Amino acid sequence: MLRIIVDLSDRRLYLLENDRVIRGFPVGIGKELTRTPTGNYSIVNKAPNPGGPYGAFWMGLSRPHYGIHGTNDPASIGTQASRGCIRMYNKDVLELEKLVSIGTKVTIRE
Repeated sequence: MLRIIVDLSDRRLYLLENDRVIRGFPVGIGKELTRTPTGNYSIVNKAPNPGGPYGAFWMGLSRPHYGIHGTNDPASIGTQASRGCIRMYNKDVLELEKLVSIGTKVTIRE
């Protein structure tokens, strides 16, 4: 069973299968004033080419208005730049979206 852990302190997203990390990706996270919320969520929708700053793909979380998505600003990866969402390089979010499905559990931790 696949699940995602987003570690805000090291700004990485990990894909786990049966509690073993199988992939890791660098991410951008929320700014100081719009911090990425910690907690347990799930992916509730997926959309290719959502437009705007969301890059090549959007995966919405069970916390409304938050998601894991690509970016039109690759320099923001590894920084605190978003309004709370998890930003990924477009090539990485496209790889991840092929592996996970709606209902995949997402844990965001400090």
